[in-house]
Parts: sequence; structure tokens; C-alpha cells
Amino acid sequence: MREMQENTPGDDKRQLEPKTVSQGSIQTQRARRSLAIALLRAREAVMSHFRPILAAHDVTEQQWRVIRVLYEAGQLDATEVADKASILAPSLTRMIRSLEERGFISKHKDDADGRRVLLQITSSGREIVEDVMPESLKVYADIDARFGAARVDRLLDMLEELASLKMENGSLGEE
Repeated sequence: MREMQENTPGDDKRQLEPKTVSQGSIQTQRARRSLAIALLRAREAVMSHFRPILAAHDVTEQQWRVIRVLYEAGQLDATEVADKASILAPSLTRMIRSLEERGFISKHKDDADGRRVLLQITSSGREIVEDVMPESLKVYADIDARFGAARVDRLLDMLEELASLKMENGSLGEE
């Protein structure tokens, strides 16, 4: 079965392209133009510069996000950290234990609500951020130089706008 894919408004670069149905799934000739895949590729390209820095400090990407969120925010409850660091709650629970054992964060129950667990960065956690930050800033400067600082700023603005769609209607959907 073949049908034509139409141009979307304001999208003058796309041509009409055939869709094919194969074994119950729709495949397009433009699969490489998938937004989800393009975002993943861009993330991998960016993170490939940061992974060696984090590995040299024996910190995973997810641990770094938690430490950095707490460095910037001070004290947050676990739900807020999970949201701001884009980490699922079950993963965060395991990570809290590890980060606490390593002395990077501390946790305690909220006096006002015993169900809430409050997380806070420790001096050791601040030290690791301050050790990693100069190297991280060099990577950002390189990306700005190669991609263009103004383009990076526009991209960040657009990504924030795209991410806000999830908050507005509950879900972006999946490809």
C-alpha cells in the first residue's frame, strides 16, 4: 500500500514522498528525519564530549545531573530532583544511596512532612562540580565556536519551548 505524504504548512523544503506499509508498520524514506532520532543523535554528539570528563571523575551522566541540580538549587525533595534532572524515580532512589555513600549528597526527612525526603549537596559534592566545571566550560566554548553561540542560544530556546509542550498537554507521544 502506498500513499503520498503531504507538505506541512511552512515546510517548503519537504517534497511529497511515498509511504510504504511493510509487515504492519509504516516506514518512510525520511526515517532519518525523525525528530526523536535527531534529538538522540544530537544528545549523543554533545555528550560524547562530556563523558570522558565525567569518567575521569568517576561520575555517571545521571549522577552528574543530580549533583548539578542540587548544586544549583541547594535543597530539593526527591521528586523535584527527579523532575529537574530528568531521571525516573526508581533510578533516582538507587542513585541517592550511591551518592550519599560517596559523600556527595545528604538526605533527611522533611520536619514538616515526614514522607518527603530532602536532598542537599555536600561540600564534597560542591568540590566535584567545581573540579568538573572548568573542563565543562571548555567544551561549551568549543561548541559555541563550532556551532555558533547565537545558534546554541536559539536551539536552547526552541528546545525549552518544545519541552513545554509535554507540560501543556501531558504527552508529546512517541515515535
